[in-house]
Amino acid sequence: MNRPRYPITPAIRFLRAKQVDFRPFIYTYTDRGGAQQAAKELKTTEHRVVKTLVMETQGRSPLLVLMHGDLSVSTRKLACVIGTKSILPVRPDRALACTGYQVGGISPFGIRQEMPVYVQATILDLKTIYINGGKRGFIVEVDPGVLLKTLSAIPVSVAFLPQ
Repeated sequence: MNRPRYPITPAIRFLRAKQVDFRPFIYTYTDRGGAQQAAKELKTTEHRVVKTLVMETQGRSPLLVLMHGDLSVSTRKLACVIGTKSILPVRPDRALACTGYQVGGISPFGIRQEMPVYVQATILDLKTIYINGGKRGFIVEVDPGVLLKTLSAIPVSVAFLPQ
């Protein structure tokens, strides 16, 4: 029996070590295609595709935010929730240094530097989610409960619909 071929990234090693069930999917990556591109190729909704965003506090402490593909993060609300003055997205080079992954291929699993992970609470209500597997054009389907169990993700309500 042939096993499906997919990249063995630090995220996959992490999921295997934690004995997490996942389904791998390869899709055609395009710059700035994001969750919309992945959803289209996987024939699902952007709402089920979870973005992994690297941000930092005004003190330059990095953090991850997991958000539905069709929604945006209110950095003002997030800053208020975690008790900091401001939250800003990081530059791509800083994201790579913190996570070990390129922008467009950032997974919350198997990251280089330990940091807090915040997850939009409504993600946890979904049956399964699609989240980056640690490489551009590579995504895994998992139970969203995995985010709490393996990452100690902190549920927050900081989403808004972009205009």
